[in-house]
Amino acid sequence: MQVLIIALCFNYRKIVDRIDSDGDGFVTTEELKTWIKRVQKRYIYDNVAKVWKDYDRDKDDKISWEEYKQATYGYYLGNPAEFQDSSDHHTFKKMLPRDERRFKAADLNGDQTATREEFTAFLHPEEFEHMKEIVVLETLEDIDKNGDGFVDQDEYIADMFSHEENGPEPDWVLSEREQFTEFRDLNKDGKLDKDEIRHWILPQDYDHAQAEARHLVYESDKNRDEKLTKEEILENWNMFVGSQATNYGEDLTKNHDEL
Repeated sequence: MQVLIIALCFNYRKIVDRIDSDGDGFVTTEELKTWIKRVQKRYIYDNVAKVWKDYDRDKDDKISWEEYKQATYGYYLGNPAEFQDSSDHHTFKKMLPRDERRFKAADLNGDQTATREEFTAFLHPEEFEHMKEIVVLETLEDIDKNGDGFVDQDEYIADMFSHEENGPEPDWVLSEREQFTEFRDLNKDGKLDKDEIRHWILPQDYDHAQAEARHLVYESDKNRDEKLTKEEILENWNMFVGSQATNYGEDLTKNHDEL
């Protein structure tokens, strides 16, 4: 146990040294934001690397739509009778064309095969500008239960809260209803269209990494000099372990060269 603690502390100090890009012994909000974005990007590409071999069946360093379809839906496509009366039938029937549509959007040159970058856009569309319309469309389809092409307030709430029959709504749900009315429904017509959904889930003026960096610095900066020492970070280490700055603690177990 003691050896593990020593190893974690060693990695913690190495991570802080890497975040402190100018080597002045302090971590600023800007340095922390840059690091968090780097960790986010590394996580995405590591995730693609882990699953790549599962789909690239002919080992040509590309993944065709047929390869992905067979790897993901092959058993269903080959044995449709088994799924006729099951809930899986509806799921597969919905997800297959949806995945194909997303794959085509990621396939920029239209050759029905995905390079690593295109497959990354397929698996993580929220990270790519040309995929954001797909993210908005899929969000609308997931929440729009009556199929009218909009998200009304009840559908918006139902996505995050399951009503109990005759039960009262908790305060946070009432607060979310106010959020819908005041900030989500921009044209005040009682429902969200695609533009309003885009404004909600992909706000142009909000940087998640910047917000997290500011929060970490604010909570850890004991002397309020707007920068952090290793000691200040260590004193509030639980918050860093629970943040993207350490990939939610996973980076503490990695070798220095992997960071």
